[in-house]
Amino acid sequence: MNGYRFSMLFFIALVFVPLVALAAPQKGEPAPPFKVTSTTGQQIVLSDYRGKVLLLEFFTTWCSSCKDSVSHLVKLHQKYEKQGLQVLGLNLDDDGVKIVREFATANRLNYPVALAGESMQTDYGLRSVPTLYVIGKKGLIAEKFMGYNEEVEKRLDLLLRKLLSE
Repeated sequence: MNGYRFSMLFFIALVFVPLVALAAPQKGEPAPPFKVTSTTGQQIVLSDYRGKVLLLEFFTTWCSSCKDSVSHLVKLHQKYEKQGLQVLGLNLDDDGVKIVREFATANRLNYPVALAGESMQTDYGLRSVPTLYVIGKKGLIAEKFMGYNEEVEKRLDLLLRKLLSE
């Protein structure tokens, strides 16, 4: 019976995981619209960022790579905010706003953070954390990064400089 269950789960994953990947917005496509509430109670919608370069980071408080990425995003936001970069942290934890606020304070986040609901997670085709989407000034997906390391840092910095100069 256990072999049967494993086979069924494997089959289901084989069929549906590619469908989720197809649902993720691709480079050059419009970013899916969203409406979230920040941890400070501010309503945030995608259209608020029209004409700006937006960096969305989907993260959790327990993910070590996420902690590395938020540290770098704080620096990027500080460096490029005056040139038009906006950063929005989107948390996927089920633990609620209090834990996310504590994480934001402990990591000195200098950008808004909100909880990403299930519909937003689906719209953006999330499969891992951290996942970063870079959205250009016209609202199109410029790039998607899954995971975080030094190579992502370098590519992200180059891309942001390019987009901000357009």
